[in-house]
Amino acid sequence: MKKFWKYLFRIVVGIFAVIGLLVTIAYCFIAANGYFISIYDPVVAAEAENIELLKQSSFKPDTVQYQFAAVCDSARAREIMDYFMLDTLYRADATTWEKALAISKFVATNIPHDQPKDSPKHPNAIDLWKYSQEVNPGFNCRMHAILNYELMQAAGLTARYVTCLPQDRNDQDCHVVNEVWLPELGKWAFIDSDMDGHYCTDKEGTPLNLLEMRQKYVAGEQMVMYPGFENPTSKHDYYYSYMAKNTYWFSCWETLHFYQENRSQTDNKDFGRGDIVIVPEHFEPFHIDSTDIVTTDASRFWMPPK
Repeated sequence: MKKFWKYLFRIVVGIFAVIGLLVTIAYCFIAANGYFISIYDPVVAAEAENIELLKQSSFKPDTVQYQFAAVCDSARAREIMDYFMLDTLYRADATTWEKALAISKFVATNIPHDQPKDSPKHPNAIDLWKYSQEVNPGFNCRMHAILNYELMQAAGLTARYVTCLPQDRNDQDCHVVNEVWLPELGKWAFIDSDMDGHYCTDKEGTPLNLLEMRQKYVAGEQMVMYPGFENPTSKHDYYYSYMAKNTYWFSCWETLHFYQENRSQTDNKDFGRGDIVIVPEHFEPFHIDSTDIVTTDASRFWMPPK
């Protein structure tokens, strides 16, 4: 009888070992193909619903006056340039987009996404870097976008950081990314240094901005995503679903400087009136200030910078 139970125990252990091996193999296969997020994730499950919300909304020209401007203090730009040795990240003859990619890859590679208990108290490029080295290795999307913005500005690029928001006012999650102005193409281009890094192009490889991404969702057209800034994929993975939720409306400072959200360093700077808030027609934005500029005019939000 003892031999029976011994054999039975071995059989049960063997079965569980085989199951564990199969699960491990399946997980590795799934992860390797970019499907590490379960289809039961609420963001993925709501993808079709969020895209439908985009289809039911649209921007409309208006007469609201505003002008985005990125102001670059040359002394601070040189300080950041030297501190990070930015000119070692790209060739001297690199295009604007190549420089933006190199800088964003630098940020994404060195600083992972995290929600530390003690957030950085001085959100400027050098202090954010020191925070990642001395306090906590990672921080959230907004800090990523501020750091990436200041590095691109210091390198002579015109950039901004944009908050991307959902339609649901009860959804407390939004995402902050960068856009960089590409004079070679005469357009803004989206780039994200958080969550291992992402950018998007059309089928021909032209970088897309946030408005063009939104339009691709609405039209059901192919959008090529570059997770980790490489390995292009048109698969509808988690990031595709996530940005479908967070491209309903947007906001960005009207005037941007170094130390933008570290105001003690820039008490005498002109920050404009507040945020430019771009919303679909008939949509009431939430959690905004009375000084913010609310518009439905997408063409002006993505017009050339001052």
